[in-house]
Amino acid sequence: MLNITNNHLGKIKRIETSTSFQFVKNKNHFLKLDRILYILAIIFIIFMFLPWTQFVTGRGNVTTLSPENRPQSIESAIAGRVEKWYVNEGDYVEKGDTIVHISEVKDKFFDPDLINRTANQVEAKRQSFNSYNSKVQSLNYQINALKETRDLKLEQAQNKLKQAKLKVQSDSIDLQAAKTQLTIAQRQFDRFDKLYNEGLKALTDLENKRLKLQESQAKKIAQENKLLSSKNEVINAKIEISSIKASFQDKISKAKSERFTALSSKFDAEAGINKLENKLTNFQVRSGLNYITAPQNGYINQAIQKGIGETFKEGAEMVSIVPSQDDLAVETFVAPRDLPLINKGQKIRIIFDGWPVIFFSGWPNLSYGTYGGEVFAIERNISKNGKYRVLIKPDNSFKEWPEAIRPGMGTRTFALLKDVPVWYEIWRQINGFPPDYYVPENQKNKKQQQNNKKAK
Repeated sequence: MLNITNNHLGKIKRIETSTSFQFVKNKNHFLKLDRILYILAIIFIIFMFLPWTQFVTGRGNVTTLSPENRPQSIESAIAGRVEKWYVNEGDYVEKGDTIVHISEVKDKFFDPDLINRTANQVEAKRQSFNSYNSKVQSLNYQINALKETRDLKLEQAQNKLKQAKLKVQSDSIDLQAAKTQLTIAQRQFDRFDKLYNEGLKALTDLENKRLKLQESQAKKIAQENKLLSSKNEVINAKIEISSIKASFQDKISKAKSERFTALSSKFDAEAGINKLENKLTNFQVRSGLNYITAPQNGYINQAIQKGIGETFKEGAEMVSIVPSQDDLAVETFVAPRDLPLINKGQKIRIIFDGWPVIFFSGWPNLSYGTYGGEVFAIERNISKNGKYRVLIKPDNSFKEWPEAIRPGMGTRTFALLKDVPVWYEIWRQINGFPPDYYVPENQKNKKQQQNNKKAK
């Protein structure tokens, strides 16, 4: 024997005599344990059939419904230098209150009398425009007068042409009469000459007929000269008409050329007026930009440009302002797989960072510290974080949101879906199935109306 222990076998007690064995041997203890297990099993079975509200979670922050009520930065439209501050950080300002005065840093705006000088240039250019306009009107009157004189001269020349043509016709008739008289005189002379040769007529009668024949020949020649003179008068009348047309056309063309020159100068003056008026308006507007004012009621959050004499470029941020009239909302982000479960008008539970909360995910009505919301808008384009943005407005029928919350505070949101048994939710979670699709009543009505329209 090694004598490892000092205990002897003869001295070991029997197990039946131990207190533990006597306690376990008692059947009453088993009956109590069985009852407890049965009660727990019944409670567990009842618990498995309790209603469980499914939900989709998201994280976001507090914002506003209207973009104009969100915190913004007031920028300077012009480059300048800070001259004087009229507010301090945290001050309340109303719309139109002056925040900061800035001065120009560009040399072309240094002239303090720049607006008056530009206005004088506009007035001078306007007088030049009026002068050219008067010149154009005078030339129009001159052109009209020349046209009237030309028409009268042409009418007078055309009357002379008509008279000359009529005279040509008259002289032609007189020439024909002279030719007829010459023919008659020639015949009479020939007869008297024949009778004289036969001794039937005296020499005196023959000489008288010869004299008449010569007078008829002279008269014919005179009528021919007169007819040629009348034809020359017709030609002269035509030449005079052409001369009048050419002369007045030259004068009218010259007047029109001067008129077009005056019109060109007038249009240049008008373009100069518009350009100078544009510059004047720009200078006037720019002078108003030397004082940066509050675009709406709010609180000055931070002065971005600091000190006096600091220069900055166009579009530089001067101060940030938080509007006082804020219609608070919550923007949250949900995963793409959960987006089909979100509908406009759907009820949401919200937890604000910094507010005490006791949240029961499956029983939102038993939760404490959550606030109600309603889906206002769902973004159609995915955000940079790979999720979709959902805008939630307050649901004051449940409980009003705290007055102390401010834009930018963090939130957690829970979109409430269908009510299902607890066992179904456990089975869904184990199998990794998505929550059941839930459509609010208003969305159901809209879809039903759309389906009815398509069916018609």
